[in-house]
Amino acid sequence: MVKSSREQMEQDEKKLLSELVKNSKENLDRIAKQCGFSTQKAWRIIKQLEAKGLIWGYTAVFDEEKLGLKHYMIMIKRNQKNVDENIVETIISPKWDDIIKEMKITIETSCYTHGCYDWVIMFTAENIMQAKKFSQLLSKRYPGLIQEMQILQTLKCIRKQYVLNPERTALKKLV
Repeated sequence: MVKSSREQMEQDEKKLLSELVKNSKENLDRIAKQCGFSTQKAWRIIKQLEAKGLIWGYTAVFDEEKLGLKHYMIMIKRNQKNVDENIVETIISPKWDDIIKEMKITIETSCYTHGCYDWVIMFTAENIMQAKKFSQLLSKRYPGLIQEMQILQTLKCIRKQYVLNPERTALKKLV
């Protein structure tokens, strides 16, 4: 049975995304070859994925430790109080980046979640004191909204942004 063109397009998109996840910096000719596509077809699919908003950024995966940074997570549980629309606007505002930049904090990931915690923020800082100052800033910025907050320090990433850490065997020393 022949697949519909829509099904084939979706399959091609998934195949190409799988290759981009492995290394988005890879030469387009090589990515196309890995997928069994022409370079033009791969380029066209990438542009379509970007236009659909399925791809919305490219980034480098780096070792924070080699840059003198530590990686942290803050897990936030909010109370049952209704969230004011202005609070949501401050959470999603790009102005937030300017505030934390002064603190030498870089947010890697910020997610609204379902489960024990409602919001998880992954970020880098020079030390635990900066991480604690950041958590205090969050408490001040969203007064009465946060019920509980936990700070976790990442000791070793095995896989980050779909990529295996080339130094993952260092985990053996930690365990």
